[in-house]
This record gives sequence, C-alpha cells and structure tokens, in this order.
Amino acid sequence: MDKCESHAADLLCVIVGCGQGSRVLHIAKKCGVAGGTVFLGMGTVRGRLLELLSLCDARKEIVLMAAPPSVAENAFETLGSELKLKKHNHGIAFVLPLNRVIGARSCGDADKNVRKENDAMYQAITVIVDKGKAEEVIAAAEKAGSAGGTVINARGAGVHETGRLFSMEIEPEKEIVLILSRAELAEAIVSSVRSGLRIDEPGRGIIFVQDVAKTCGLYE
Repeated sequence: MDKCESHAADLLCVIVGCGQGSRVLHIAKKCGVAGGTVFLGMGTVRGRLLELLSLCDARKEIVLMAAPPSVAENAFETLGSELKLKKHNHGIAFVLPLNRVIGARSCGDADKNVRKENDAMYQAITVIVDKGKAEEVIAAAEKAGSAGGTVINARGAGVHETGRLFSMEIEPEKEIVLILSRAELAEAIVSSVRSGLRIDEPGRGIIFVQDVAKTCGLYE
C-alpha cells in the first residue's frame, strides 16, 4: 500500500453476503480496527438466467472501516484470507483514500480529478441520490461501460436514524450507489451519471471518486 503512506488513515470497504457483516467487524477488530459501520445493500448481478429467475439483485452487507494505513493493510490481508475472498462470489474488499468530490457546494473547486504517479488500476465511484434514483444511476453507469454496482440502504439500523458516510449526514430518503471500475472507464462513468442525473443542479446528488489502493475478490 505504498500509495497510502502519506495518508493519516485509509478507508477499508468490505462487501459480503447478508449476515456476514458482524463477522467482518470481529475479524477486523482483532487486527486493530477500532470499529466500523454496516450498511444493507443490494448488489446488481447481470446474467440472462438470473434475469429469467428474477434473481438479479443479491442482498449484501457493506462494512466501512477507517484505520491507520498499517492497520488497514493487516486487516485487508487477514480478511482476504479468513473470508476466502480470492474465491469467486465470496465477497470483495478494497482500500481507498478520498480524492474527489462533486456536488458538495461547501467544497469549492474540489471538482478536480487528482491523479498521482503509479495511478490506481481501479477507482471507486460513490453516488448519493434521492431514494428511487439508484436504478437510474446504475443504468447511466452501464451506458458508459460499468459492469454494475452496489446500492446501499442508507437508513442504517432504524428508519428514524441518520446514517453517516465520510462524516456527512445521509438522510433516510437517500440511496448510495457504489461502483468499482477500471480507472480508464471512471471518467466516462462519472460523466454519464453526472449528466443523466443532473448532479450539478442543487439537491440532485453528490459523487465521490476515490483511487482504490488494493482489491480482493473483484472479477470482471
């Protein structure tokens, strides 16, 4: 994780099957991670047979954990081993720093695609939109070459609670769409979602783009 040595903390994200989030947190805590947040989500899975069987959406749990780079590195490796993430359909884990924000007026001119030497192979695109708009995000992303994404239930543990992501309050009526893509496709995907959902208009949504430092379990 040489790319992340200059950062105070890394964000470790693990996407697993429903019911596995607690196990992820348990393993991570043994590695020194202080804690994390578990979101419910739906993974978009494409396939003709699955579509015929109406099984295109798979229930997922998304675990977000912040930790110092060395702790995140250890947790990443341990989770990959114990959860057998290198086997197909066992889950996905990745580590990333935040480097771009679109749609947050308080961030000024933060709409800059900051790239460094040794560019990351993958980027994570996070889109926060009104409830019911997630499918439009997925459709716009797929037009630009995305293979799909994960729709996160932002309600948290209860319908009256407010979730938090990157220290931002996410009201219950919002949906969060997480898309992992190859770096060379990320800009096209962002542009498609940005124009299709009119993200630049006030209140239409926010897009985060982050370099992915490491991935495990990601197949294309």
